[in-house]
Amino acid sequence: MDFVAIDVETANPDVASICQIGIVAFENGSVKESWQSLVNPEDYFDVINVFIHGIDERAVRGAPTFPQVFDIVRRWLVRAVVASHTPFDRVSLARAVEKYGLEQVEGTWLDTARVVRRAWPEFSQRGYGLANICSKLGIVFAHHNAEEDARAAGEILARAITETGLTVREWLERVRKPIDLSMRPSGSIAIGGNQEGHLYGEVVVLTGALTIPRREAAQLAADAGCAVVPSVGKGTTLLVVGDQDIRRLAGHEKSSKHRKAEELIAKGQAIRILGESDFGRLVALRA
Repeated sequence: MDFVAIDVETANPDVASICQIGIVAFENGSVKESWQSLVNPEDYFDVINVFIHGIDERAVRGAPTFPQVFDIVRRWLVRAVVASHTPFDRVSLARAVEKYGLEQVEGTWLDTARVVRRAWPEFSQRGYGLANICSKLGIVFAHHNAEEDARAAGEILARAITETGLTVREWLERVRKPIDLSMRPSGSIAIGGNQEGHLYGEVVVLTGALTIPRREAAQLAADAGCAVVPSVGKGTTLLVVGDQDIRRLAGHEKSSKHRKAEELIAKGQAIRILGESDFGRLVALRA
């Protein structure tokens, strides 16, 4: 039951703009030690990201840059089983490594959202977000603090190991296998997207100038499990913005869809905003 869990927070929709990293090591199912650091992303802070996690330019003044903490991060993750809740943190770390021309970390990643969907049948189709699962399992944590989110993801994995009897290594294999849809809760209905996709349950809206045709982007999203809808609403979980538009966000006007997403985020809806390239990396991931 030994593994490490990681979480990152970002300064803006560019997932390489890491402004906080938290890592927690688990031994025999319990927290052994942890590490957290603010990170100067050398980038602007978007108001909606600051609203979510409370970290701004003043908070990271004097904080190390990503290359300055990377050796520490590498020592925690190298040759370890690395747990994160959904693949966003994995992509964020990889993009930051690319941004600074560093060597990718060798670790074996385990998506705890995929674990949840297989460990507890009632969450096989929906409701497997970090906050909801922690609430259901009685795990208390301070959401959107990197160390706390990492600990929560790790505790979810430890609970799944205890309740199913599968080891970490066995879970690495199990998440690659189909979900037992015969265990689907009575009355649940799958809406859009490949049910076995690693992003199943995400509801995506596309906006801005994309580098590929909108229909092709929508199909890639659906193949990865996403439902693609034309406008931002109460069910939206992801807003994918064209890369050119992402680069123009600092001090420039946002699209109506982008502004609508931010309004809903301010009201408490969990929507993640990211660029087309980052989304492309996300849909291309394999367990």
